[in-house]
Amino acid sequence: MEQESKSETVRLQSAQDTPPVNGENEDYDPHKHRQLPTATNNLETLVHLLKCSLGTGILAMPQAFARAGLVIGVLATVIVGAIVTHCLHMLVRAQYDACRRVRTPLLTYPEAMKVALAAGPTSLGRLTRPAAVAVDIFLVVYQLGICCVYIVFIADNIKKVVDPHYVMSIEVHMAIILVPLIAFNLIPNLKLLAPFSALANVLTLIGLGIIVYYLVSGERTSEPLDLWGSAATFPLFFGTVLFALTAVGVVVALENNMKTPKSFGGPCGVLNVGMTIIVLLYVLVGALGYVFCASKCSDSITLDLPQGPLASSVIIMFAVAIFISYGLHCYVPVEVVWKGYLLPRLEAGGSQRITMWEYALRIALCLLTFILAVAVPRLGLFISLFGALCLSALGVCFPAVMEACLAYGRREKARLLLLKDAFLVIVGLIGLVAGTYTALLAIVRSFG
Repeated sequence: MEQESKSETVRLQSAQDTPPVNGENEDYDPHKHRQLPTATNNLETLVHLLKCSLGTGILAMPQAFARAGLVIGVLATVIVGAIVTHCLHMLVRAQYDACRRVRTPLLTYPEAMKVALAAGPTSLGRLTRPAAVAVDIFLVVYQLGICCVYIVFIADNIKKVVDPHYVMSIEVHMAIILVPLIAFNLIPNLKLLAPFSALANVLTLIGLGIIVYYLVSGERTSEPLDLWGSAATFPLFFGTVLFALTAVGVVVALENNMKTPKSFGGPCGVLNVGMTIIVLLYVLVGALGYVFCASKCSDSITLDLPQGPLASSVIIMFAVAIFISYGLHCYVPVEVVWKGYLLPRLEAGGSQRITMWEYALRIALCLLTFILAVAVPRLGLFISLFGALCLSALGVCFPAVMEACLAYGRREKARLLLLKDAFLVIVGLIGLVAGTYTALLAIVRSFG
């Protein structure tokens, strides 16, 4: 799931380097110690969660269904959605337990991982720092992957609109949007990006409504539908669904900013209600899009819309919305790399050009995503690759490991939790290896 708020999540509020303490600290409730000048209520949080699910991921669902088959696509999307929702619950609970252990209101994902491993078996204590670095690496790679996807998406869709008038290669379109992307990426803080984000949300909602109208009322393909798919292409489906559904960062940020955070994770809480609606939307768009174009589904359903002013307006709206979202998502790796690694070293070295180095980092990361997008302009395969590679770890494996470590020592619960968490780690690792291998193989073959 792509989410503008992901960019706010990785470094939402850094906790002090408080060493873990023994016991559960039952008397300390992190929720009661959070200072939230602009806290959101339950409805506002639900709206944020829903609007953050609308992006390139949902537009890629028809092609994902073409890889899994109609029946398997529906069933697997629901099953993966249930697993993802459970893992997000695990992550929120694990972060809460970690905050309680070190008696601090908020922890970032890497910091919570360190606390969790420190609470587990002694043999894992030495892995606290490497594990936190691994979380940072996966977060950076994933967010940069989203930015690569966005560059390819914008270029593909602009090309579809421009081609009837003047044909240019996809690489030329990427080069044209590079300078505006760099300029937008130099905006230094999220508050300045907020008005642009609001515009992106409006454009996305309008565009998605028009797409559903086309899928329902347009002429469907006469090609027979594949109901069961193929085992060879299912890993690509798995990676796409993970990319679309998994909101690792946004969930943590939304829960951290709620007036009533205990309402977030209940049986009828914000997360369950929001994820239920999101999964239903993805099933709807995926199934309708696959029925509309069958095996000929493009990487984005916008590329399958018939020629015409209305379809072109939809494509332009999504291109503008995704362009705006690029700056939000690139903000995350900038924050992680800058504040976590470069800035401390520059300050320790007495550098007098701190601002120049920060802007240089922003430009460098933007150029890196541009180079990767030009090298591999395969939108659908990019989505599958980064979904399988990063979100299998961030959204499934790491939360399971954190929960198991934090439950270590609770003899009455540890066995059941360990079995369940071990199963989830295995599922995540299989998805990571199989999805990444299949996507990389498909990328290589696409150049053949």
